[in-house]
Amino acid sequence: MTGSALSGSADRSVEPLSAAEARRVALAAQGFSGSARLRKRRPFDPALESLHVLQIDSVNVFARSHYLPVFSRHGGYDAAALDRHLWGSGEFTEYWAHEAAFIPVGDRPLFGWRMDRFRERYAADGRTSQLAPVLDAVRARLADGGPQFVRELEDGPRERRGPWWDWSDTKRAVEMLFAWGEVVTAGREGFQRRYALAEQVLPPSALSAIPREEAHRELISRAARSLGVGTLADLADYHRLSAADARAAVRDLEESGELLPVRVAGWGGSRPERAWLHRDARIPSRLAPDALLTPFDPVVWFRPRAERMFDFHYRIEIYTPKEKRQFGYYCLPLMVGGRLAGRIDLKADRAGRQLLVQAAWQEPGAPARTAAAAQALLAQAAAWQGLDAVAVSGVGNLPLPAAFDAAP
Repeated sequence: MTGSALSGSADRSVEPLSAAEARRVALAAQGFSGSARLRKRRPFDPALESLHVLQIDSVNVFARSHYLPVFSRHGGYDAAALDRHLWGSGEFTEYWAHEAAFIPVGDRPLFGWRMDRFRERYAADGRTSQLAPVLDAVRARLADGGPQFVRELEDGPRERRGPWWDWSDTKRAVEMLFAWGEVVTAGREGFQRRYALAEQVLPPSALSAIPREEAHRELISRAARSLGVGTLADLADYHRLSAADARAAVRDLEESGELLPVRVAGWGGSRPERAWLHRDARIPSRLAPDALLTPFDPVVWFRPRAERMFDFHYRIEIYTPKEKRQFGYYCLPLMVGGRLAGRIDLKADRAGRQLLVQAAWQEPGAPARTAAAAQALLAQAAAWQGLDAVAVSGVGNLPLPAAFDAAP
């Protein structure tokens, strides 16, 4: 990568960084600076190593969220190959790392403190004692029968429902055991988790726990690598640490020289907000990618950072009543030239073999080529999803043709 780095740990002064430089640092750290084409050998490593955390979400109106970050950074690829890598290689597991997310198996011990917190919380609110017989039954069934779906763990007709999203008691028990680290995911079918005892699936090294403060330092270090530059709130949000825990870790990493204090122009107005640059971050002299992003991409998942860095106010409207939606049900942020320039509400009509653009919007001051960039990205997205064409409703202020073909 071309560009420059800021001074090393010997210089403890606060370095200035322009807003444009901060954006380029962040996009480079997030993996947008590499070749658009995936490598033949271990093609997903660059994106996954940049992200560290790949958020999972069940919404499938266009494509499931965990597929989008690789597409955003590298273009079309075989999604089934990514699934085989994530669920079949033995290198990844699922846990509450940001929200539900894929993480490297080797990172799992970094979340032992979170497993302990879940255990303490459920004991304190009475859920552990309330579900004790069901918890024991699930443990026994998994020990005897190996990996199973919830429906296989339930006896006879579907059980009575509890207060959690209308879950059965067995589902509640399994999710509690998952939060505690006793149970893990051993693949999925139709996006339903197949559960197993952790020791049935993971190597012994993944079953231990790293001391809390050491884990927090490592998680903040990884967040800083993935973000490039960030405030305390940015760094804390990446793995959902408390501000106090993040602050202590940042202090230690700044003392060691891994995090370099910087001042980003425009961050905080008249009272500049404190920020830190990872010592290995680079400032590319030019970086202007075009991309469609999942709403759960780290570029936008922490909404205050998206506003601060890109002047992009973004809220997902899935849970907003239709009549109150401003932009659409499942709007994907649109990046043009390294700026967040619009949002596009997409739906895959697989029966009709079309990608439906239900609404398309551009931001005030969007680049003049935003419509052309969006059309190219949509044609590419349609081809990636195995669709033949793109159909545009005309809703929104982003001018697109009413219909066009998928990319060849």
